Amino acid sequence: MKKVKTLILRTAGTNCDQETAHAFRQVGSEVDLVHINALVKDKKILSKCHILAIPGGFTYGDDIASGKILANEIKSKINKEMHAFVNSGKLVIGICNGFQVLVKMGLLPKLGGKSDFQIEATLSLNDSGKFEDRWVHLKSDSKNTKCVWTKGLPEIIYVPIAHAEGKFIPKNRSVLKSLKDNGQVVFRYTTQDGLEASYPENPNGSTDAIAGICDPSGRILGLMPHPERHVSFLQHPNWRRLSRTDKRLGIGLKVFKNGVNFAKKNL
Repeated sequence: MKKVKTLILRTAGTNCDQETAHAFRQVGSEVDLVHINALVKDKKILSKCHILAIPGGFTYGDDIASGKILANEIKSKINKEMHAFVNSGKLVIGICNGFQVLVKMGLLPKLGGKSDFQIEATLSLNDSGKFEDRWVHLKSDSKNTKCVWTKGLPEIIYVPIAHAEGKFIPKNRSVLKSLKDNGQVVFRYTTQDGLEASYPENPNGSTDAIAGICDPSGRILGLMPHPERHVSFLQHPNWRRLSRTDKRLGIGLKVFKNGVNFAKKNL
């Protein structure tokens, strides 16, 4: 059976790389943690992988804006290799700071499959004006989206968030409409009962309560919540009150399993 290889990109300020690596290893992927400087030095490393993961953290201290420096670094130093990786049909996931990087380099939402990395959205300061750190409910639209990472997820999942700049803002109404029409809105913040969320259920004031999006192909996923922090039943805050067979436990692992299984079958 083909062995899937995941490259986890890190740099100064990355701090969720080990949790992300653990999640991918749990579902059978080989993992290489690679610093951006090493990737720039040997650009062939990227082409040898099936999945690129940009994990959470505060890269470069969130200087200028969260994820902006790493986004510019990727675009200026390995732009050709990133285009080749994406155009070859391989998978990308950006979590929290990684989502900010993907949006600010224009790899998401990538409307119409554009390959020139146009910036069509941003992630800005939370409406609360402070760092938000809690568990939230997400409504998954897995039935109406092409996203390969979210197949078979329950309609509502429970995962942690931890960010200060997580407010998703599309460039204009046209971009928002396209995201909805294309089935690119993957996750929305919601209440426990699946109702429209306001603060604190929507922790940052995101437009249309958007917590995660994919590109038109469904192969590139970006989300602010942290699925890698809920891959075991022991990580659920109420695990003692739930049966260990409860499908709500460790639900984040399903995201990584979906990605690895897709790569095994298609790449």
